Amino acid sequence: MQILLVALAAYLIGSVSFAVVVSAAMGLADPRSYGSKNPGATNVLRSGNKKAAILTLAGDAFKGWFAVWLARRFGFGDVALAWAAIAVFLGHLYPVFFRFQGGKGVATAAGVLLAVSPVLGVATLLTWLIVAFFFRYSSLAALCAAVFAPVFDVFLFGTRHNPVAWAVLAMSALLIWRHRANIRKLLAGEESRIGEKKKGGADGQTPDGGRA
Repeated sequence: MQILLVALAAYLIGSVSFAVVVSAAMGLADPRSYGSKNPGATNVLRSGNKKAAILTLAGDAFKGWFAVWLARRFGFGDVALAWAAIAVFLGHLYPVFFRFQGGKGVATAAGVLLAVSPVLGVATLLTWLIVAFFFRYSSLAALCAAVFAPVFDVFLFGTRHNPVAWAVLAMSALLIWRHRANIRKLLAGEESRIGEKKKGGADGQTPDGGRA
């Protein structure tokens, strides 16, 4: 029963889509209506409003961290932590508050990993940053980070926390699956680079976030 409550609370936390909330609060277009139509920081950046993108990134990462931290704060074991990690991630992917139209989970997964282990989180974030810096593709960076996260986890902890290790592996698999369209675009050379607006911009917005 405790694990069920932990999972439910984590899912509801994850269901808060900061891309939608921040955009609405700042008077920007709904990120599900332009660009990749993905409610995440990378797509919000296409609006030209960097502050909104940063707030989205921070909020999505924080909710992932908070859900796992909360489970640990109340003294739950690794099984509950694993369920909290998966549930908050699924909440971001399929948010009950936003018709189950969620993001791809990169920032939320990063927050989860930082809560599981700061070293694991930083190692995965560095992987993302290195790939993003050299190739300028957020999706490619996310895919590389998703592949390496379970590797880092096993390298750092071995089999000492099996439930959490399985949760990390499951999140990585889901993240890769959510990027399947990006994989096709990368292979076709059609993927947008970081900071690049898709054709038409953010629903007719000017770079400062106003209307054209």
